[in-house]
Amino acid sequence: MPFPSSVISTLPSKLSQPTILGFDPGRYKCGLAIVGLDRSLCYHEVVLAEEVIGHIEMLRQTYPISLIVMGDQTGAKIWKEELSKRLNGGPNVILVDERYSSLEARDRYWEMFPPKGLNRILPQSMRSIPRPIDDIVAILLIERYLNKLTEVEI
Repeated sequence: MPFPSSVISTLPSKLSQPTILGFDPGRYKCGLAIVGLDRSLCYHEVVLAEEVIGHIEMLRQTYPISLIVMGDQTGAKIWKEELSKRLNGGPNVILVDERYSSLEARDRYWEMFPPKGLNRILPQSMRSIPRPIDDIVAILLIERYLNKLTEVEI
């Protein structure tokens, strides 16, 4: 695994609900996350772009993925076509606005992994994140999708 990450995984036997796969596509690396409909985080990881389709296929065997939510920026159209072609009979792919998601992911990183030691006294803007955060972007994309579903227009 070329990217140090904190892989979080929930045993699929505990899942009694469909899940959503979040996919933050990139040229060299991609973020993946799986969230239950109750918004519980089941899994997240950063993988190489060249290995992501195989990784998604493996995740589909482990988790009951009912939908793929993907960012709409970097190569989204090409990735969407590739997913549809390679994941034969796979879940639908929905594009979600991913503007500013990387900035939001930086804040979320520190919520998920609070700084330790002297880093605690540094302002957040001066701390450096020790690993890629594409997986956290994938989590945020799922949250944006679910929030849009539950928005009530007045």
